[in-house]
Amino acid sequence: MKYAELAAINVNEHVEKKNNLSYLSWAWAVDQLMRLDNDASWEYGEPQHFQSTMMVFCTVSAFGRKRTAQLPVMDYKNKAISEPDSFQVNVAMQRCLAKAIALHGIGLYIYNGEDLPQENKDLKEVVVKSEMIVLAKDALEIEFTKQKVEEAVPPEGKDEAGAVDWIVSFINEWIPSLDSKDSLREFWKINKAALSRVKAFSKPMYDALEVSFKQAAKEKE
Repeated sequence: MKYAELAAINVNEHVEKKNNLSYLSWAWAVDQLMRLDNDASWEYGEPQHFQSTMMVFCTVSAFGRKRTAQLPVMDYKNKAISEPDSFQVNVAMQRCLAKAIALHGIGLYIYNGEDLPQENKDLKEVVVKSEMIVLAKDALEIEFTKQKVEEAVPPEGKDEAGAVDWIVSFINEWIPSLDSKDSLREFWKINKAALSRVKAFSKPMYDALEVSFKQAAKEKE
C-alpha cells in the first residue's frame, strides 16, 4: 500500500487520551498493520541511557520499507522518568511500536495534533511546533518556512536531552512525508545545525536519523 492510503485511515476510535495527550492503541495498531501486511515485522533496538533516563527504539518493517522510531521512557505527564523500572520500560516500548507503525502512515496524524485523517481535509495550514506546514489533500507536499528546527522553541522545561529528543521526533515524523529526493536534501540542508546538535549529544541517534534519510531517499529512486 502507498503512504497516502495508510495515512488516510481514520484511527480516531482507537485513540486513548490521558491528561489531554493522545495515544494510539498499540494493540489495535499491530492488528491493523498485520491485516494490511501479513509479512510485517518489528524489532527493538538497544535502549540508550541519558544520565538516569532512558530512550527506547523500535523498527517496523512493512510495505517494503523500514521505519525507526524512538521514545523516552516517560510518566503520565510526558516527562522522562529517572531510573525507570521494567514495567515503565515495557510501556514505552509498546508506545514506541505504535509510533513506528505510525511512521508508515497509520495514525500519523494524531502525532501532528490533528483530529481527522488527511483525505478528509481540504488544503489548509497547520502550525506544528513552530513550523508552518501546508498539507495538500491529494499530494504530500510540505513547505517549510525559513525558520529552522533549531530556531523553534521546544516545550518549556526541556533539558538538553529533552530538546534533542524533540528535534529528533520532529524530523522523524516528517521524513515520510517528503515527496522527493530534492525535498529530503533541502530538509537536511536547512536543518543541518539541528542535526549537528543531535550528533554532538548522541552519535547513535544521529546515525539513526541518517539511516532514515537514506532509506527514504532510496525509496524515491
